Amino acid sequence: MPVIHKKAWPELFEAVRTGKKKFDLRLNDVEIAEGDTLVLEEWDPQTKAYTGRKLEKRVTYALKFKVSELWWPEEEVHTHGLQIISLE
Repeated sequence: MPVIHKKAWPELFEAVRTGKKKFDLRLNDVEIAEGDTLVLEEWDPQTKAYTGRKLEKRVTYALKFKVSELWWPEEEVHTHGLQIISLE
């Protein structure tokens, strides 16, 4: 299974590390599938450098879509935006 490395800003990295955040929203610029390993590498946007902290997480589900394929009218999406909800 592939191993994919991605940057993660400190507050998002920490939320995944503690188990509070159990999802990740990413641009679909690399093929990611169930069973792959996502390596989150903490990135400090102020110093523009990696901190050295890393997390490895197994991908359990990946939902891919294009904005044009959304389930809501485009006008409502532009008005209200979208949210991702983590479930336990």
